[in-house]
Amino acid sequence: MQEPGLRQSAARQASDPQPSLQRTIGPVQMAFYGLGSMLGAGVYGLIGKAAGQMGNAVWLAFIASMVAALLTGLSYASIGSRYPRAAGAAYVTQRAYRWPLLTYIVGLAVMCSGLTSVATQSRVIAENLHSLPAFGALPVTILAMAFLLFLAGIVFRGIREAMWLNVVCTAIEAAGLLLVVAVGMRYWGSVDLLEAPPAADGGDGLGLMLVMQGSVLTFFSFIGFEDTLNVAEEVKNPRRVIPLGIMTAMVGATLIYVAVAVTAVSVVPWRELSEAPGPLTEVVARAAPWFPPAVFFGVTLFAVTNTALVNYVTASRLAYGMAAQGLLPRPLSRVHRARRTPYVAVGVLLAVMIALALVGEITQLAAATVLLLLMVFTIVNLALVVLKLRPGEPRGGFEVPVAVPAAGALVCAVLLANRIMSGDWRAPALAAVIVLGILALYAATASSMLIEEDAVAAGAD
Repeated sequence: MQEPGLRQSAARQASDPQPSLQRTIGPVQMAFYGLGSMLGAGVYGLIGKAAGQMGNAVWLAFIASMVAALLTGLSYASIGSRYPRAAGAAYVTQRAYRWPLLTYIVGLAVMCSGLTSVATQSRVIAENLHSLPAFGALPVTILAMAFLLFLAGIVFRGIREAMWLNVVCTAIEAAGLLLVVAVGMRYWGSVDLLEAPPAADGGDGLGLMLVMQGSVLTFFSFIGFEDTLNVAEEVKNPRRVIPLGIMTAMVGATLIYVAVAVTAVSVVPWRELSEAPGPLTEVVARAAPWFPPAVFFGVTLFAVTNTALVNYVTASRLAYGMAAQGLLPRPLSRVHRARRTPYVAVGVLLAVMIALALVGEITQLAAATVLLLLMVFTIVNLALVVLKLRPGEPRGGFEVPVAVPAAGALVCAVLLANRIMSGDWRAPALAAVIVLGILALYAATASSMLIEEDAVAAGAD
């Protein structure tokens, strides 16, 4: 049985053979890749916001959100072991629903999330460097473009080099968080870890609803496991390594988050923590006043660089995988014969990210793409349900009960509804505009990409 895909793309590849991506990623690198996707500079500020909502019980929010995120993480682990393809979310969407338009929306939604993240991180790096005397004379936009060119060079150079840079950056950002735990651990046990802000009605503040509200805020600290699917064609033994990498990363992130949360509220009262401009910097300043604050500046740069690197690699492999399926122009699937990287996709996405970085403030765009990710998670979870119930589908090296993706879809749909009904309509409205733009792009390019009705029929082969 031929796997789902677009027949035209398969025929073209057969007549025009080219080198494939290189399988160099092992279990350790895979775990660091997933962990690096989750541990980001955002947690340095997120702790304060979560403490303001949850009080000393902020650690419970991380555990609850990990359980919620784990449902989708397990689904992605199963998908990676069943269908180890680049553009994994788009691939399983096409395989399950056999509807190229939906596949196109899913793929480009994930890509938009990655591109806006890289562009945002480039501005963060540039603004931090601009604050240093050595770079103060250079415009922020020039520094941002230089950073993007540096990333493009790494991603073009090879997956081996990108993964080792990721390992270094992840180790440094994890060490920064573990440093917070190390200097503040002696304060453990000094506060009531179940103390929460009082309820509006004057009753007990800590309850199921408060934990759920806190978990909605902290859920997004676990987003990142989806990046692992897009490097599946460069993983050794993906049936085993992808699930192992996702699970190791999620467990590791949870342990670090919980330890940091307990330490933070133990050292700094949660009310003060919620108002501190740099919550973890404040924790270290009180627990270890001798520690140089500049170290956290350096850790932040590595954390931001890592987030941008992972998202760039993910976006380039997503573009490559969608082009290989016939969902994007064929040149994006070209692989450099010496470097074994999708060099056309790397270059095209560089141009897009430079344009986004020149725009400047894209915070609302980044918030909108988070909504799109929740939509994608819902669709992909349901796709796994469809594939598990369909006779003849191959089993993977890591299987989960059908209830897991079903529950994952429900959780993501609830989170999506919660974000839409939060009262701020800017991000949902922009997300709708992005989807409309994707539909317009699909309509404009469908004929050139040969997305026709027999593409749906190909999914049945």
